[in-house]
Amino acid sequence: MDALSPDLSFRAGNLLALSGWIALALSPPSRRWTPRVWQLTGWVLPLLLGSAYVALLVGHWGPGGFGSLAEVRQLFERPGLLAAGWLHYLAFDLFVGTWIARDAAQRGLPHLAVLPCLALTFMFGPAGLLAYAAMAFIHRRLAQ
Repeated sequence: MDALSPDLSFRAGNLLALSGWIALALSPPSRRWTPRVWQLTGWVLPLLLGSAYVALLVGHWGPGGFGSLAEVRQLFERPGLLAAGWLHYLAFDLFVGTWIARDAAQRGLPHLAVLPCLALTFMFGPAGLLAYAAMAFIHRRLAQ
């Protein structure tokens, strides 16, 4: 089976990312365990996903581009590039989710309060980041 198979890349990427999100959700800040989880979810897994992303781009590049919506649509008509785009989302959302968890720990926000923001980031990327930004802002205002 082709290592650059779009279907295999999609399934493996989903499994890796989901594993990272579960670890992140189950790891409230602690000195012993959480730094290892943050290393995994903030660096190791996003870099693995990023490596697969680059391999898919190189192996499946074709007509299209980023200059217009029509050009992007043309890129994503190729299954390998569609899978690459999906891995791009998985890598960046997990990286951002880890940043949220770290930032929340530094601010002293309860892990349980941050979980909805992590869930939103997992499912809807920027919506979770916006929710967390609002939570952090409100927390800072209430602390004054």
